[in-house]
Amino acid sequence: MEIVQTVSEWKAMILPTLESKADEFQMMGYSRANPEEIWDCLVKKVWKGDPEKRIYEVVQDIFHLGSGTYISYLTVAAYQDDNLFASISALTAGGQEDGG
Repeated sequence: MEIVQTVSEWKAMILPTLESKADEFQMMGYSRANPEEIWDCLVKKVWKGDPEKRIYEVVQDIFHLGSGTYISYLTVAAYQDDNLFASISALTAGGQEDGG
């Protein structure tokens, strides 16, 4: 008997898979990749919500997540973040004040 649950119900069990994917992206040069952002990318771009799946399907989706999809997700998320430019300005201004 195969258990079918929503992807969010599988999250705790498949956390090592998310960590492995984050490690993979980090080795590819995406140093800030982390399991939570990868999860959010899957929910928003791959699954488009919280569908019901079998555990092997969830793991397969994680392993098949391409770097292009992940970077596209991060780019769109950055543009949608209202505080992005304020955060960049704060970091830039803070760095100049400390240095000078």
